[in-house]
Amino acid sequence: MRFQHTLIPTLKEDPVDAQVVSHRLMLRAGLIRPLGSGIYTWLPLGLRVLRKVEAIVRQEMDLAGAQEVLMPAVQPAELWQESGRWDFYGKELLRFQDRHDRPCCFGPTHEEVISDLVRREIRSYRQLPANFYQIQTKFRDEIRPRFGIMRGREFLMKDAYSFDLDAAGLDVSYQAMFAAYQRIFQRCGLAFRAVEADTGSIGGASSHEFHVLADSGEDVIISCDSCDYAANLEKAVAADPEPQEGEPPAAMEKISTPGQKSIEEVARFLKLPMERLVKSLLVETPAGPVLLLVRGDRTLNMIKAAHALNLPQVTIPDADRAAYWAGVSMGSIGPVGSRLPVVADNELRHLRNFACGANEEGWHLLHVNWQRDLPVPSFADLRNVQAGEACARCGSGRLQRHQGIEVGHVFKLGDKYSKAMGVKVLDSQGNEQTLVMGCYGIGVSRIVAAAIEQNHDANGIRWPASLAPFALQLLLLNPRDSNEVAFAEQLYHDFRAAGVEVLLDDRDERAGVKFKDADLLGCPLRLLVGGRSFKEGLLELQFRSGEPTQRLPLAEAVAAVLSLLQQSSLPGRGV
Repeated sequence: MRFQHTLIPTLKEDPVDAQVVSHRLMLRAGLIRPLGSGIYTWLPLGLRVLRKVEAIVRQEMDLAGAQEVLMPAVQPAELWQESGRWDFYGKELLRFQDRHDRPCCFGPTHEEVISDLVRREIRSYRQLPANFYQIQTKFRDEIRPRFGIMRGREFLMKDAYSFDLDAAGLDVSYQAMFAAYQRIFQRCGLAFRAVEADTGSIGGASSHEFHVLADSGEDVIISCDSCDYAANLEKAVAADPEPQEGEPPAAMEKISTPGQKSIEEVARFLKLPMERLVKSLLVETPAGPVLLLVRGDRTLNMIKAAHALNLPQVTIPDADRAAYWAGVSMGSIGPVGSRLPVVADNELRHLRNFACGANEEGWHLLHVNWQRDLPVPSFADLRNVQAGEACARCGSGRLQRHQGIEVGHVFKLGDKYSKAMGVKVLDSQGNEQTLVMGCYGIGVSRIVAAAIEQNHDANGIRWPASLAPFALQLLLLNPRDSNEVAFAEQLYHDFRAAGVEVLLDDRDERAGVKFKDADLLGCPLRLLVGGRSFKEGLLELQFRSGEPTQRLPLAEAVAAVLSLLQQSSLPGRGV
């Protein structure tokens, strides 16, 4: 491509509304432009990168045995009603009616559609296993779209769905997709990690997320420093503490704590470490309020809380509503004498002589013990783990905390959708059998942003070789010098003839402008045509990675660059 004939609207200044590096650089490099809240137009260079990600994903899906289809973006509500998700899915689902007043939605995912297709077309176990995928635009009506395409409302996604006769078959399909995902992210040149994850609104028995490691990531990843355990914060668990020894129960004591509202204030007032306090949190469920207990220095994990109560979700009521149910303000709520159902975090099982709210305004209790002072509650995993805790899997390692950007998610759905929608085949005995499903998603457009978050410097993007919009950028330093123009044109044609993706910056601009734009665009190689080197019969080959510049004789430049391109690779790193 020629720069002056291509829409590459670079910006000198950072956009004021860009909060993360990828959003800022994608706007500055002219890869995308906003149309509405969380909705973007992909410009020529951005689309080239997007298509490269798409090609890698498609190749690996095909190699893994998945068959490509393309399903409708608009889906009838009746399918979602059949699966039970029409009312369950939140406001992220864009609902509307067609001209005949039939309710529809713009698909954020396609479990229902693929289930409908398979129940119509696959009738025998001999047609299994089956795996279908598509690469398609999705829409999720995010309440606060942010970070550019990282969390936009419209995005490009690869979703795949496997169908097997039994759980053993699903395990095989799941592992095949897991391995394909590892190859995809390696080929994209990304440092990533696969972690255990919650299944969320998709449902299913188990799942893994694939995260690109980046300081700007919204997701928290927990991993062990001694074994291969890794999970996102919603799923991560730590080893339970050992029972306390040698601390006899003390007499329970009621202490006035006037004006102390927060758990931190109460701890300072009582001169107790936070780990000796129990925090009482009231949550709202369809059956009424429930009191959840965690240690004073811990935070409640709302997803774990919902699982503990066997509910899709729970909410924390506002202060007035909580006070109405508990009969006292939030700061003084406690489990002793409470008439509400109580569930305590596993970490509290062996805690002795703890402090908690007294269910009386401005009072707390000291030296509280299970069974003597209150009934032993139900215990469950309710809290977020913290860095430095012992690993629950190996026991010897310590948990570490990282930031990540989720770019892929694989689920074992089981029969959640196939049972609800009657997806059955005849087995070898002629009996009907409900199929088991897997679901496998990749954020194709999000990978572009994640790659930038992981590969950039103060001057712009530093693309992995496999994703760069062009492998080589030719900088014509003096477009008014006929010799330089002629040589640059010949190079341009030679590289194109050799199959090299090359961008010729033939603009009538100062060399400094071209250098800045080249840094911003981030192509791996940059060949300078002009200046003192050209007069000496040489070309300068610069590397966006920062490696030392090479000086190449004019006659050897094409062969040298072709050799470098054949050798170059930037494999990803699963860590």
